[in-house]
Amino acid sequence: MTTSRRPSSLAGDELGTPAEMAADGREASRNLGLQGRLERAAKAAVTPAPSLRFDDYPIEVGKREIRVSDAAARIANALHLHLD
Repeated sequence: MTTSRRPSSLAGDELGTPAEMAADGREASRNLGLQGRLERAAKAAVTPAPSLRFDDYPIEVGKREIRVSDAAARIANALHLHLD
């Protein structure tokens, strides 16, 4: 006949109090350098979304100029990727 062995402690018995676990989480995030990211994420979560209304963007924004260097143009031409 076999006897069943019971664990000496239950899984829930190993947990600390909620205050201790919260303190452990704060300390771990401080050690991992997450505090700045968490603060930015919390701020972004309550910031309203940008407007999608056309009237809120009355000015036209020009496109940036793209410059292709001579070396990049030579490589593109050698690959037949004409950048005229």
